[in-house]
Amino acid sequence: MKSLFIDCSNGVSGDMLLGGLIDLGVPPEIINEPLKSLGLSNDYEFIYKESKTFNLRGIKVSIEDRNLNYKYKNWIDIKNLISSSNLNISLRDKILKVFGILAEAESFVHGIDVEHVHFHEIGCIDSLVDIVGVCAAVEYLNLKCVLCDYPPAGSGFVQTSHGRLPVPVPAVVELAKNHNIRLIADKNLEGEVTTPTGLALLIVLGNAFQRPSFFEINSIGIGLGQNKFNRPNLLRIFLLDGDIYSPIEKNLKGAQWESIVIQQAWIDDSSPEDLALLSNQLREHGAIEVISYPVQMKKGRLGVSITAIANANNKDKVRSAWFSFGSTIGLREHVEGRWVLPRRTGKCSTIFGELSVKQVCRPDGKLTFKVEHDELTRISLERSVSVNYVREEIYKSLEKFLPEEEWNY
Repeated sequence: MKSLFIDCSNGVSGDMLLGGLIDLGVPPEIINEPLKSLGLSNDYEFIYKESKTFNLRGIKVSIEDRNLNYKYKNWIDIKNLISSSNLNISLRDKILKVFGILAEAESFVHGIDVEHVHFHEIGCIDSLVDIVGVCAAVEYLNLKCVLCDYPPAGSGFVQTSHGRLPVPVPAVVELAKNHNIRLIADKNLEGEVTTPTGLALLIVLGNAFQRPSFFEINSIGIGLGQNKFNRPNLLRIFLLDGDIYSPIEKNLKGAQWESIVIQQAWIDDSSPEDLALLSNQLREHGAIEVISYPVQMKKGRLGVSITAIANANNKDKVRSAWFSFGSTIGLREHVEGRWVLPRRTGKCSTIFGELSVKQVCRPDGKLTFKVEHDELTRISLERSVSVNYVREEIYKSLEKFLPEEEWNY
């Protein structure tokens, strides 16, 4: 199976990635087909041609907007368009993740709710073509892994719909902060060399920001950028043979920082049964965890403090559950962060049958396992044995663990 290394040391954007993948041999219909299934084929013209930068060849991509009334500029509109499509699940999830982390970054930069984000710079048709096209091309290549360089920060200023902004632009800075990405400072690289769309694609599609330990080159694709700089404006994509990446030994050793939303209310006018319903519904609507403890409120009344922890993308759904299933008329909310270790779920064959197990990679590279407690309880009740006995027997069979998904955070 092949792997990719994306050399973005000179910069990265969505159109540069798309040009490099076409130059690598991805058929244009692979890019156009999912856009056609989304009903967008009449909204754009996809143009790609061989061009040069400082006498170095490559493929330059441009998108011509055919529809001046193009409507998919809000995150909610784009999310509904992709979610309701008949694209395969893997491709759909990649596209939604790219737009999701872009929306989260824009939400913070502009101080608005993520569902109300309006993509000024990245919401027009060319960026939707770039994101859908790059994700579809990577799916088509059926890769073992994708590695990439840390991108350059760039310098100077750029004119945007929000006015003249410093480089790197705020959305790039927020993406780098949220996903623990280093931006390389190079005084020789002036201008906006790393765009929000390009960086978001690297974050979602890349397995790690690192160079391969060796290069067994199958082919190379060169994508050219639109801007003219005082040096070649290109991105190189290497299609490599061999196992170039071992996640356990490399990138997965580290914990990853992510933003989370804390929502909390103190309630003194609900029964325990009502509070149990509220807690369950908060989890059903996407809360990572829900905790509660007693508090003494005004006039000496006893109440319950309930706290829900949610990912930024789920905060609106969780907030809706508070007001739909609880009695509170107010809600405190703030953004925090957490460090999470890489994990994946899988199955393990044991004397009790096939069980669901979670595998975690610790910072020292050691793998640990956690058996879902529901499984322990079920077996304990079925076999009339202690939970500890069940756990010990399962741990004897963990070498038979078979993952069902890729590593994730």
